[in-house]
Amino acid sequence: MLNHVMIGSNDIERSKRFYDAVLGTLGAGEAVRNVASSGHTRLFYRHDGNSFGISEPINGEAATCANGATIGFKCHSPEQVQQFHDTAVAQGGVSIEDPPGLRESNMGALYLAYVRDPDGNKLCAIYRPK
Repeated sequence: MLNHVMIGSNDIERSKRFYDAVLGTLGAGEAVRNVASSGHTRLFYRHDGNSFGISEPINGEAATCANGATIGFKCHSPEQVQQFHDTAVAQGGVSIEDPPGLRESNMGALYLAYVRDPDGNKLCAIYRPK
């Protein structure tokens, strides 16, 4: 359904360090750096046919996180959820909500971890047992 997700950053180099480490836990390689025609730097991570981008805001204003928005990253095991979480925290992210772990819901069992990146964007690591 989605082609890509793009978020803004107020410190593109800090974001690169954070996401190189965090998305590396999922098997994504280092970001591809792109400079837009506007002169703003963007980073693109590609993995399993998906793209995730980070950009300096092209309008020149500060990047802000969206209230109510969450970006979910698919994991392949509960251990990968934990590794995503721990790496994010080690790279300057903040653990939020309940500690990483199993959640029972009307959608079945899910392993979840929530963090905020250094710019305040809410990220979720999620594993759905088969």
